[in-house]
Amino acid sequence: MAAQDNTITEVLVGAAVMAVAVGFFFYAASSTGSGPSGGSYTLTASFRSADGIAVGTDVRLAGVQVGTVTAMTLNPETFRAETTFTLRDDIELPDDSAIAISSEGLLGGNFVEILPGGSPFTYGPGDQIMDTQGSVSLVTLLMRFVSGSDAE
Repeated sequence: MAAQDNTITEVLVGAAVMAVAVGFFFYAASSTGSGPSGGSYTLTASFRSADGIAVGTDVRLAGVQVGTVTAMTLNPETFRAETTFTLRDDIELPDDSAIAISSEGLLGGNFVEILPGGSPFTYGPGDQIMDTQGSVSLVTLLMRFVSGSDAE
C-alpha cells in the first residue's frame, strides 16, 4: 500500500511540475512577442546606412516594441539598405511618419524607431516610409569632434 501512495504522490508532483513548465512557456512567449497575437502588416524603408540592425531587430514606437525587422537587402542601383519590417495590425501609422535607427546607449544595441507624424492618412500594407534616418557611427562622431570638422 505504501508503494501505491508513493506512485500517486510522484504522479501529482510530476503533473504540478508540468503545469508550472507550461505556465513559464506561455509567459516567455507572450513577453518576447513570439506567442499568439493579433495580425501584422509589412512596411519598407530605405536607409543610407543600416549599421547595427539585422533581421529580428526590434521596431519601437515611444519605446514600446510594435514590430520586427524581417528582411534586409542591398539595392544595387542606389546602394541603400532596403529593409522590410512588420508592425502590429492595431498600429495605424500616419503617412508622414519618419523612421530612424537609434541606439539604446553607448554600450547598448540598436533598434528601429518610428517617429509618428500627424497626418490623418495612414500607411497600408506594403507601403514605403520615405522619411528615413540611418545609423550614426560613434567613431565618425568622435573623429569629427577631434578634428573640429563639420563636413561629412
